Amino acid sequence: MADLKIEVARAARAATVRLRGDLDKLTAPDLKGRLDELAAEGRVDVVIDATGLEFCDSSGLWVLVEHQRAVGGRGGTLRLTGVHGVLRRVLEVTGLKAVFDDVLPAQL
Repeated sequence: MADLKIEVARAARAATVRLRGDLDKLTAPDLKGRLDELAAEGRVDVVIDATGLEFCDSSGLWVLVEHQRAVGGRGGTLRLTGVHGVLRRVLEVTGLKAVFDDVLPAQL
């Protein structure tokens, strides 16, 4: 398994979070911590850029779902962009694609 690299670009009420590597049970707590920091700063409009994501298991997916619920409850949004591979398939098969405000596929 590869490490997860998390890059955050902040704006007023918003943030873009770029993921590179594997989002799994070992790295999901790191992402959760970063997302919690953004929420504490008042950044409730979040874009997760999954272009560089190589793998995502249920632990990683659960962090995304939980954060979507948290920001949605505060009038914010969580959008996914660059969705491909395992994450795309899991979102489609489970129906969780509908949970997020927007899911954009990776550019080909």
